[in-house]
Amino acid sequence: MSDLISRTAAASVRARTRIAPMVYQTPLLPSRALGDRLDCDLRFKAENFQLTGSFKMRGAASKMTSLPKGQRLITASSGNHGIASSRAAALTGQDLTVVLPESVSRAKLAKIEAFGVNVNLHGPESGAAEAHAANLASSGDYTYVSPYNDAQVIAGQGTCALEMLDQAERIDNVFVAMGGGGLISGIGAVLKAFSPKTRVIGVAAQNSAALAESLAVGRIVETAHLDTLADGVAGGVDDDSLTLPLAMEVVDGVQTCTEDEIATALKLLAQDETLLVEGAAALALAGYLQLAETCRGQNNVVVLCGSNFDRAKIMPLVV
Repeated sequence: MSDLISRTAAASVRARTRIAPMVYQTPLLPSRALGDRLDCDLRFKAENFQLTGSFKMRGAASKMTSLPKGQRLITASSGNHGIASSRAAALTGQDLTVVLPESVSRAKLAKIEAFGVNVNLHGPESGAAEAHAANLASSGDYTYVSPYNDAQVIAGQGTCALEMLDQAERIDNVFVAMGGGGLISGIGAVLKAFSPKTRVIGVAAQNSAALAESLAVGRIVETAHLDTLADGVAGGVDDDSLTLPLAMEVVDGVQTCTEDEIATALKLLAQDETLLVEGAAALALAGYLQLAETCRGQNNVVVLCGSNFDRAKIMPLVV
């Protein structure tokens, strides 16, 4: 086991104690139907039931509890990270500014504002908002809080795996959707430290597969990004990302899924498992379904990373 893995796993153990009052221990749910149909022990780590509706609460809480009070923090996200960071900042009394695009939905804006953080609307889309937040941070007036490229955020996401190990006697395979890599890096480090025989499978959306393509060549590469149902994992990876070297050590395989496969997984989760989730969560199941034959007779966990979805986009696919 490398020093990087051991340090990350140890940081997750420490983070678990710090964030315990701020997060739920989410259930590891046995499959209602798919497991029997596919002849395997299939369970879902239900981060869709986490506070703020996604695993992001873990990393945000870990980051906020690791910082001294009195700093001015800044981040950019109109999605799960922005909502989670706002809640974590409110709970810890941190001074946080969230930069949002001017096009942010009124519902998401209201959620973030409800936590009492500072809101800065800038630019027509998320990329411009992120660039503005990074520019303000570079002035030295703020400390930037990354959604994934941060050791404490990664440690917080790893607490999900610590719970899984307490909840299951044995885990042969874990399937995790990949975006910037914070979740799979944290989960993977913990599993390689405490359950090294467990295989960690990353799942990428074909329409936005930056980390998957970077893993394939061992360096950050620019990729095309098209619309995807798994919008929670869409986008690029920072050039100086901490997640790539860690993911290179802990990810045992990568599956890439089409939009049709993600849509099928969304429908299966809704109709067979009575679970309504966001596209990024269904992406993890879609990756498992590609390997279901090879996973027969094994204990498998699919991480359902969140449940914050656009009803107009998702509901027509699942009914």
